[in-house]
Amino acid sequence: MGNELRFPAVWRYNIIYLSMVMSQNKIHRARSIQEFHKMKDLPAPQHPLISLFDYGKIECSTEVNHKNFVFDFYHISVKRSIGTQYRYGQGHYDFDDGVMFFIAPNQVFGIEPIAEIASPKSGWVLMVHPDFLWNTALAKQIKQYEFFGYAVNEALFLSEKEEATLNTIVNNIEQEYQGNIDKFSQKIIVSQLETLLNYSERFYQRQFITRKKTNHQVLDRFEDLLNTYFNSAKALKNGLPTVQFVSEELNISPNYLSSLLKTLTGQSTQQHIHEKLIEKAKERLSTTELSVSEIAYELGFEHSQSFSKLFKSKTNASPLEFRRAFN
Repeated sequence: MGNELRFPAVWRYNIIYLSMVMSQNKIHRARSIQEFHKMKDLPAPQHPLISLFDYGKIECSTEVNHKNFVFDFYHISVKRSIGTQYRYGQGHYDFDDGVMFFIAPNQVFGIEPIAEIASPKSGWVLMVHPDFLWNTALAKQIKQYEFFGYAVNEALFLSEKEEATLNTIVNNIEQEYQGNIDKFSQKIIVSQLETLLNYSERFYQRQFITRKKTNHQVLDRFEDLLNTYFNSAKALKNGLPTVQFVSEELNISPNYLSSLLKTLTGQSTQQHIHEKLIEKAKERLSTTELSVSEIAYELGFEHSQSFSKLFKSKTNASPLEFRRAFN
C-alpha cells in the first residue's frame, strides 16, 4: 500500500442511530466478510474472518451510497480528503488530514457522495470478524476501546505523522495476511491489531487536546444545557438530569463526553452535574426563603434527605448551616 494511501478520498460518512435508520431506510446487512466483498465486487478474501484492502478499489456508485449498512464484523479504516468537509454525527469537520473510522458489529452507518471525484480515492480498510479473535485476550479487550462505542459521534482525525505510524502497522498485517496463513498467523495478526488499537487510543486522547475550539464549544453547550435545565421547571418535572440525558442532548456518547470533560476540566460528566446542582442550590439558599425541601424538589430530588446528604458531601455544611452563614 505504501505512499498510495496518501491520496484524498471524496466521500462523507454519516453514522446514525439504528432507530432513526429503521424508520427511514432499508438496511443492507453483510453477515460475513465474503458477503461484503461480493457486495463491492472485490476479489474473494484470502481468509474468511479477516480482510485488508485498498480503499481505492471500492466502487462507490451513487445508487449504493445512498443506502444504509450494518456489518457482523469490525470495520477499521483510514481515508483522506483534501478540501472536503465531513459531517460525522452532529459535527462538521474540515480536516485535510487522515480520517479514521471505527465501526463495531451491529452498528448502522450510511454513505453519501458529496462531490464529483476530483482525484483518486485512497486509504485502507481492515475488517475482522469476532470469530478471528476467538480464544485470544483481544476477544474481550477489544470491547474496552471506547472509540468503538462512540463511533456514532466522533471520528479520529490523524496528523500525517500519526497516519504514517498506523500505515506501518497495517503494512505488517498486510504482509502476514498475504503470506501463507499458518498456525502462527492469527497470533501475529492479533498482536499487530492490538498495537494498532493502542496507538489509535493514544491519538484519540491527543485529539481531545488539539481540537480545543470544538471541544470548548461542547463544554459551552454543556454549561448552557445545565443552566437551562435547572433554571426551568424541567428538574421539578423530570428529576435530576442524567449523564445519558445530557449526552443525548449534545449528540455525544456518554463515554466520549466524560473523557472529553476529564481532559478539559479534570471532572467527569456526573461531577459536573453535581457541581452545577450545588451552585444552583447555594443560589437558592442564599437569595430565597424557600425551605430546604422545596429547593430539593425544585432541583429534581425525590427526597430532601438525598439533597442534604449530597450538599454536605460537597460543601462540608448542611443546607441550613450554609443558609445561616448569610444571616
